Amino acid sequence: MTDSLSEAEQRSREIFARQAVMATLGASIVHFEPGRVRVAMPHDNAFTQQDGFLHAGIIATIVDTALGCAAGSVMPAGSGVLSIEFKINMLRPARADRYLAEGRVLKAGRRVTVCQGELRENDAEGRILASMQASMIRVESP
Repeated sequence: MTDSLSEAEQRSREIFARQAVMATLGASIVHFEPGRVRVAMPHDNAFTQQDGFLHAGIIATIVDTALGCAAGSVMPAGSGVLSIEFKINMLRPARADRYLAEGRVLKAGRRVTVCQGELRENDAEGRILASMQASMIRVESP
């Protein structure tokens, strides 16, 4: 691992840790590389809708975070990202023991970065439950 990679990972993990919602969800970064981040979370009935499936808002939250981490991982030091647009497709009802959200950078621009990702059941080999594409804008970190 190069110094710049470890600095990018350190920044991403610090930003992730400041997101109180990720702690609430029990989520954690389980894979990091520049332009690709995986975030896992366990199933919790507190985050389900009326039929016992993972709530769409929670799905959007966890995948958006993976996409944001992926986008942030290719930004220069002192930068962060904010979502400015996303489209999500719920492909099947989400009910699993564990969920894995992956975010990948499709095109990194100086100002706007386009990402794609999905939510899978259990692990990287699990069925895709939702797919998302998003645009992230670069901002100066506070």
